[in-house]
Amino acid sequence: MLWPVAAGLLLALLQGCATGPDANPSDPLEPFNRGVFRFNEGVDKAILKPVATAYRDATPAPVRTGVNNFFGNLADVWSLVNNVLQVKVVEAADTLFRVGVNTTIGLGGLIDVATEMKIEKHPEDFGQTLGFWGVRAGPYVVLPLLGPSTMRDSVAKLVDIKGDVVTNIDRIPVRNSLVILRGVDARASFLGAGDLLESAALDKYTFSRDVFLQRRRSLIVPSSPETEERYDLPEVTAPVKAANPASPPAAK
Repeated sequence: MLWPVAAGLLLALLQGCATGPDANPSDPLEPFNRGVFRFNEGVDKAILKPVATAYRDATPAPVRTGVNNFFGNLADVWSLVNNVLQVKVVEAADTLFRVGVNTTIGLGGLIDVATEMKIEKHPEDFGQTLGFWGVRAGPYVVLPLLGPSTMRDSVAKLVDIKGDVVTNIDRIPVRNSLVILRGVDARASFLGAGDLLESAALDKYTFSRDVFLQRRRSLIVPSSPETEERYDLPEVTAPVKAANPASPPAAK
């Protein structure tokens, strides 16, 4: 599971010079990203979407809800770690209670009892943790199979994978089955949104990029969104402010 991240980062760095004068300031790797985006689209149309559609059509809604709740409960475990790393005391407490309640009363997470009890969900990943502590997002990157990301979030994904409960299961057949089921369930959840995107967006790549970047900024710094990072301009040293000759000398 690490190779899509590593390959994407390596190729992005190698393609870093492939930018034109009209490149989006937050997307200097656009030629590379568009190529990966087309590859991901091809895989999705040929494999992921048909499998997800078959899963949705063949699986009763209550079963799909249980599967989604189960993986959501496992994700809350890593969210708890990241809430603690961000010193979010209330959010960490909520997440701890969510995991405890859903794992016990909710039959291992199949039933989302915590939401019924009005215990708020606070999803966090390591990319958000890095952003919380001031690490800049860096250029926008589209990773093979994994989709939209940034340079910071791509590096953070390596930590997210290590902290993922599913990928830490020792029994390989069980782990692989859960990884596949989670991926199919996640894709099935976005079937409607994908159809809407197909019909609404003139340029799916641009639309997906802008929505992703805007959402990540709002998740990481909800009160004061980080300013747009530009990579198309040379670094400029701020000019020294000259003294106003008309100002009277300071009184001694």
